[in-house]
Amino acid sequence: MPLDTTTTAAAPDAPSTPPAAECDVLVIGGGPAGSTTAALLAERGRRVVLVEKDVHPRFHIGESLLPQNLRVFERLGLREDLARIGVFKPGAAFVSDAHDGKQVAFPFAEATNRDYTHSYQVKRAEFDEMLFRNAAARGAEAHEGMRVTEVALDAARGSLVTAEDARGNARTWRARFVVDASGRDTFFASRMGSKKRNSRNNTAALFSHFKGVKTRDGSAEEDGYIGIHLFEHGWFWFIPLQGGIMSVGVVSDPDFFKRRRGTLDEFLREAIAMCPSTAARARDAEMVMPAQATGNYSYRSDTMAGDGWLMVGDAFAFIDPVFSSGVCLAMASGDLAADAVHTWLDDRAAAAPALRRFEKKVRGAIGSLSWLIYRINDPVMRDMFMAPSNRFRMREGLVSMLAGDVHRNPHLRVPVLAFKTCYYGLRVARRLGWRPDGAGMVRVATPAAPATAAAEAGATATAR
Repeated sequence: MPLDTTTTAAAPDAPSTPPAAECDVLVIGGGPAGSTTAALLAERGRRVVLVEKDVHPRFHIGESLLPQNLRVFERLGLREDLARIGVFKPGAAFVSDAHDGKQVAFPFAEATNRDYTHSYQVKRAEFDEMLFRNAAARGAEAHEGMRVTEVALDAARGSLVTAEDARGNARTWRARFVVDASGRDTFFASRMGSKKRNSRNNTAALFSHFKGVKTRDGSAEEDGYIGIHLFEHGWFWFIPLQGGIMSVGVVSDPDFFKRRRGTLDEFLREAIAMCPSTAARARDAEMVMPAQATGNYSYRSDTMAGDGWLMVGDAFAFIDPVFSSGVCLAMASGDLAADAVHTWLDDRAAAAPALRRFEKKVRGAIGSLSWLIYRINDPVMRDMFMAPSNRFRMREGLVSMLAGDVHRNPHLRVPVLAFKTCYYGLRVARRLGWRPDGAGMVRVATPAAPATAAAEAGATATAR
């Protein structure tokens, strides 16, 4: 079986293995999802073991948070600590050279739900370490530099989890419940064969940190907005961080990156130069970190939970980071998982509805964001972002989704439905040669370029 649930007798001359330590919950992975889950369970008195393969602090991409993160930070008691290490983020701003360099800001204060009207941009090395140390401070037994190598699931007697440190020393725990928060390592999904790549969102990213990047609007002071620059081949992010650092990355399809002939540093500079608005901002900037590349290949596991185990964060699913949803979804799923697991440990029958709610909410949130993500390169969707209308509160609904309010809340139903209806109507108008701008509908100057395969697939998909 992919995750062994059997026991095998040791050979007579095999070295003895130290007895397994007992715990209520073992969490694989000490990133945002795992640390959140561990902290919230440990503070309730559960015996939690948190195992992280790396040693904090370590670099990670995904530096922009969403307002809905703040609710979880309040629950973790880290709201003030987050403000100390982060750059205040009042919203997201989109820039499009195809729309004459137009800039459109979406302040989070304009969302339908105004409980949280700002967020922060963070250096993930500091941020992830803060969450990990907080889990330990709240009572979790936290291990760094240990990689989980084997899990034998057994909800009846307790699952055996084995991990090794850098020297090959092994430790084993018997856990009543196992949470896979291994991120894109997808520990369970890979071994269960349940991980499925999403062909409608097949992108990669190239990024670095810079100093001396100009502000988006030419002002002397950075306003804290994440800048999303749309261009022919995809989009760029510009994320302001403490110390005058700007995280800059380009996201595109694999064909775009096949153009590379030089180093990653050189190709990132070339990509920035392709887009007039990004070229202007980074012309005199200094790259202070070697460029790095990563695949943003979206995926999802067919299964999310079972008897005595579940997946949270990227261990279950990963989607394109255009709306900075990764950390928000990870921590929200960790929050929901902690409640469900806590119930399961006391009463498995009573936990069934909680586990169903957990899975429904996480899948629903991913589905809501995916509808937008699949269409971000569609000319119609870009027109709607660059000429937003608030008829039927559509703009407010869009801002709410950009703020991470994606759990299908009732107050979002009409605005989101109106936005989707408008999108499909504008697609028909575009086929007839019309498109929206700030003053109304105008003629499309030239025939629209063929949409990418991802955009076409997304455009024909049924609205979730």
